Amino acid sequence: MENNEQEQIAEQAGEKKAKPRRPRKKPENNIEAVETDTLESVIFGRNSVIEAMKAGRCIDKILIQKGDTEGSIVKIINDAKKSGIVVQEVEKAKLDALTNHEKHQGVFAYVAAHRYYALDEIMNDAKSKAEDPFVLILESIQDPQNLGAIIRTALNAGVHGIIIPKHRAVGLSAAVQKASAGAVEYMKVCKVTNIAQTIETLKSAGVWVACADMDGEIIYRENLKGPIGIVIGNEGGGVSKNVKSKCDFVVSIPMFGKIQSLNASVAAAVVCYEVVRQRRY
Repeated sequence: MENNEQEQIAEQAGEKKAKPRRPRKKPENNIEAVETDTLESVIFGRNSVIEAMKAGRCIDKILIQKGDTEGSIVKIINDAKKSGIVVQEVEKAKLDALTNHEKHQGVFAYVAAHRYYALDEIMNDAKSKAEDPFVLILESIQDPQNLGAIIRTALNAGVHGIIIPKHRAVGLSAAVQKASAGAVEYMKVCKVTNIAQTIETLKSAGVWVACADMDGEIIYRENLKGPIGIVIGNEGGGVSKNVKSKCDFVVSIPMFGKIQSLNASVAAAVVCYEVVRQRRY
């Protein structure tokens, strides 16, 4: 069947093709390296510790709740012993104090500093896989549960890296590690001083940047193929005016309820998987 016949059938069925993007100034390949940073860290929660060991993260010591030797705790103990990691039994009260009474599932680990990646490392990762870059840009996400959930979704959606600001945003804390179910170990996260300038850097490298906001074009009508960066705003104020002005276009998620908003991590998941759909299906 010819292409024009297929398009006519699609139109009759009520389908809409993704509209072509407006032309933009030809990009220059001058990706700017962003200084890396590290964060001294502890992790807790069974999945977090298991994934850290799988990823080869340097672990100094693991604390196990006294008397808790069932289920995945057994695997953690055995894997730790095989790797020569010190395992120590402690009272639950000690783990509660170390985690500020967050859910630790009876396991806590002291780990080596978690490295933040440079922007060019994220771009090179996409290049090494012969894939168009797929980047998430998070503006001032402050809830560790949200950041952890976004990292977990991004990893499974094939995102090459996540960009977060150095100020007024949560970093790769132990709570984020736990909320990500260990996905932090496999996701490249870049911390930058200025999100707006970083967007310009991405654009100069050929990446099209879309802002997720309520006044944008419905996401299912936009073209999200090719090198793409998606901006997700913070939990309260969304995307700032300055950052929004730097984006190539704005997309929105259709809403039909009385509460016209989504949690930041849910919005990120919806947008990420629309990129996946357009790229692969």
